[in-house]
Amino acid sequence: MSEINGKVVIITGASSGLGEATAHRLAKGGAKLVLGARREDRLKALRDAIVEQGGEAIYRVTDVTDRSQVEALAQAAKEAYGRIDVLINNAGLMPLSPLDQLKVDEWEKMVDVNIKGVLYGLAAVLPTMREQHAGHIINLSSVAGHVVFPSAAVYCATKYAVKALSEGIRQEGGEEIRSTNISPGAVATELTTTISDPETAKGVGELYEMAIDADAIARAIAFAIEQPADVDVNELIIRPTKQPL
Repeated sequence: MSEINGKVVIITGASSGLGEATAHRLAKGGAKLVLGARREDRLKALRDAIVEQGGEAIYRVTDVTDRSQVEALAQAAKEAYGRIDVLINNAGLMPLSPLDQLKVDEWEKMVDVNIKGVLYGLAAVLPTMREQHAGHIINLSSVAGHVVFPSAAVYCATKYAVKALSEGIRQEGGEEIRSTNISPGAVATELTTTISDPETAKGVGELYEMAIDADAIARAIAFAIEQPADVDVNELIIRPTKQPL
């Protein structure tokens, strides 16, 4: 029987892209899903689709920049299922632009979602995982958490931060809490739609012509979860085969 079966899994940013693909894949493996995102209509549709296919899922509208909402998502998991086995910190933004355009509001949004949102997730689940003496935190970083790209310095900084947090969890988790850092390259999601600079958007659009399907990342996440408790898959980088960097 798969190690995924019966596990209670929280997914942020679950309403589209990697979160949605991961929800479908884990539901097929028998996970009990707790779905969080801002768009209730998308969450409800996803929950309904999973239930219709024989899976188990609940949802709660969640903006990861609001700590109280992230805590409520974790509490919903405990109330419904009694525990929290896995947190997938997936919510993220990528409004790329050159630094000298001074899009400070966009920088702040990336920090709020990509870093503070991850921290709020950790704060919401770590006490429960410590009480259980078991847990698994999966953070979605990026290839941009390993290489700095032009017009992407702030985004890269946030994803380097996610990678650092993942390593911190690994070091502090001991034998109880597993840590996995997933770093996707170009993947077909809504991530590029947040780019407001036309020239940057054009360049990224050309790169993303090679994008792979979101289920490629969902498969990687499932692989990490389904390992036995004494195996911790710490780092996975998944790119299109022809992506140069």
